[in-house]
Amino acid sequence: MEIVFKGNEIILSKEPSPLDNFVMDFVKILRNHNIKHVIISGYVANLFGQNRTNEEVNILIQHITFEKFLKFWLEFEKEYECLNTVDPIDAYNAFLVNHHAIAIARKNSPAPNIKLKFIKNEHERFTLKYRKTVRIDDKILFISPLETLILNSLISGSEKDIEDARFLFKLFKNELNLELMERFRSELNIPAESVDKYLGKVN
Repeated sequence: MEIVFKGNEIILSKEPSPLDNFVMDFVKILRNHNIKHVIISGYVANLFGQNRTNEEVNILIQHITFEKFLKFWLEFEKEYECLNTVDPIDAYNAFLVNHHAIAIARKNSPAPNIKLKFIKNEHERFTLKYRKTVRIDDKILFISPLETLILNSLISGSEKDIEDARFLFKLFKNELNLELMERFRSELNIPAESVDKYLGKVN
């Protein structure tokens, strides 16, 4: 695997895994409907070579109208199904509008699945606005800025998320904006000693 940074893009040379293909197939539907989105989960660590099982891919999307959501729903339900509800009105009003995720998987195969949510705060708006582009051959994925992704993984507190944070920090340390990372650490109220404990000295 080869990773090359080119401006705001990351050029990734690798043989896509089955999970990569699952994600790339799904986000193509989001792009077909001009739904701005960003991948924020531990899947990003998998994408860059972290070797562990991951069955959930968390994706934030911009707020969209029900009419636009319904068109998206009618396309994805040809090959996928929502695991929460079969009713698009319920999926939109009871879940997305209330900032709950809907889980979407290929029909008759509950894993892996996509956890889709509307953005809900300024931090997530920043993540969506300043997402990074990852190119694998002619395919495109949009991922969270690495600085926020690493810190969010630490906030989660789970062992696997902390492992992901360590993996990404070690892999991309020379490419990270450490001033931006410190700004978000402060805004997210993460103690500096916690960052040092899990990642080592950042600055």
